[in-house]
Amino acid sequence: MKLLKHICILLLACTTSFTFAQDEDAVQFQAKVSKKRLGLNERLRVDFQMNKDGDNFVPPSFSDFIVVGGPNQSVSNSWNGKTRRFTKIYSYFLAPKQMGTFSINQAKIEIDGQEYKTSPISITVTKAIEKPEDPNDPDYLLQEHIHLVAEVSNTNPYLNQPISVVYKLYVSPTVGISNYREIESPVYNGFWSQSMDDQRIKAQNGTYKGEDYRFVTLRKTVLYPQKTGKLVLEPLSLDLTIDVPTNRRDIFGNRIKTQAHRTITASVRTINVKPLPEEGKPDNFTGAVGDFVFSLTTTKNSLNATESLQAKIEVSGQGNLKLFELPKLTTPSTLEVYEPEHQENVRTNMAGMQGNISDLYTVVPQYKGKFPIPPVSFSYFDLKTETYKQISSDEIVINVLEGPVYAEADNKLPVSSNGKQPVVLNENQFAFIKTDSSFTAIQTDNFLNSTLFWTSLLGPLLAIPLALFYRRKREERSADVTGNKKRKADKLAKKYLTEAKKALGQKEAFYVALEKALHNYLKGRLNIETSDLSKEKIAKLLSDRQVDSQVIVAFEAILENCELARYTPITNVTMQQDYDKAATTINLIDKQIK
Repeated sequence: MKLLKHICILLLACTTSFTFAQDEDAVQFQAKVSKKRLGLNERLRVDFQMNKDGDNFVPPSFSDFIVVGGPNQSVSNSWNGKTRRFTKIYSYFLAPKQMGTFSINQAKIEIDGQEYKTSPISITVTKAIEKPEDPNDPDYLLQEHIHLVAEVSNTNPYLNQPISVVYKLYVSPTVGISNYREIESPVYNGFWSQSMDDQRIKAQNGTYKGEDYRFVTLRKTVLYPQKTGKLVLEPLSLDLTIDVPTNRRDIFGNRIKTQAHRTITASVRTINVKPLPEEGKPDNFTGAVGDFVFSLTTTKNSLNATESLQAKIEVSGQGNLKLFELPKLTTPSTLEVYEPEHQENVRTNMAGMQGNISDLYTVVPQYKGKFPIPPVSFSYFDLKTETYKQISSDEIVINVLEGPVYAEADNKLPVSSNGKQPVVLNENQFAFIKTDSSFTAIQTDNFLNSTLFWTSLLGPLLAIPLALFYRRKREERSADVTGNKKRKADKLAKKYLTEAKKALGQKEAFYVALEKALHNYLKGRLNIETSDLSKEKIAKLLSDRQVDSQVIVAFEAILENCELARYTPITNVTMQQDYDKAATTINLIDKQIK
């Protein structure tokens, strides 16, 4: 019995070990979250973890969240003496868009030719959570010292009345932002819009709620509402890189800063668009809103039959010039009118559209006589008085001096059954258009004895002394050893400055290239070797060459920055400043050195 008992225990242990080995070899692909319940102002981390390497990773859509970071990929291998453990993780950082219960859907990956999926995870988003007032907490800095504001010029405009929207990012002087990028651009549904963005973003000083702030203008847009009622401006969202101070300090006692990514969103703005009043609206109103001047003009009033004139209907002023139709020109049937050519000369600024639009008609009379062009009316809604105004042109009489006579002397032409006067075409209606031409050469010069002839003949002869002069100068320059050395040093300095500029943002490469540029420049200008490049000797040699003491101090400071940069954290702004100082200092030394 005891022997049988020992055999059973041994078999059970072997079976258990085999099961554990099978579990360790089995493919595992799962999703993990940092928390399943979070506030609207908090961030969520999602990790997709696997124990074997795979291909064709497909994350879920994250449609209910804003991806503020990721995907970040990490791989680890460990060995416990018996088995190797492999772990690969894809990480995402999410910000909720709104409160509610949402799902992190399945992710997919292929491992060893087979597809694996994670299980969905339910996430609950509650209202924003109050956080402690920690001056070093990035969430506190974002809430108290950084503000993204949408400034709207008018939240209660009329239909087709221009308004402006300006997005500004206000930052307290005590907070630093290294970078930003747009996550979601504003949407202007129901508006005609034109962007007035300036590519040069410049920081300015201003106030926000009575306190001093710095701000940058990110977007400027002019809007014309095309629908009445409440229209929503979808907000602008940014991903900010905030410089957050820590409790650690560098070797010089300066506080070391870290960077944190946070999302900021401008508040949603609602525009209540008022309809234009029905009282007093003219029948010929086509939607013009603003302050306008209207005119109807012709290029001439007297001409012969089958000749042409231009009739111009024009509206100028300030308003929605591109968003309404001009009135049509009406003429007697004896005047042949062609389709108009539409012209626009409109410029847009933050106050709206300004300029003029016009329709240019070509008119060709067919018969002799006097033919009136009836007045044309134009109406618009005046925003200043909030009333409709109507402008009518004067009647224009076209006097056709020569041409076929169709009616009696008083020019009362017969009228057809449909109320219009019939137009009878004649064989001379296009007589003013030339159908053929004959061209003759203005000038027929022979090549012999021409300017080109003598230039081709004497040019090579005149080029001989120029070539000899160039050769002599080249030989003199080759013999100038000192000058060549200086030119080579200048070339090297420019080369390394160029390399330094390309390496902006890469601290080590940038300062190595910058230091090489400064050293090679001095070797050429002061005729010294690399072993002689000490700060004291550089200062003495520059002083002997009558270089200003402030320039010498600036040069030494740049060299010192190159040395200290290897041991201290440096921002992109500091690197740009050092590059500009180096270029300016080299230029000053060149001007002052004797």
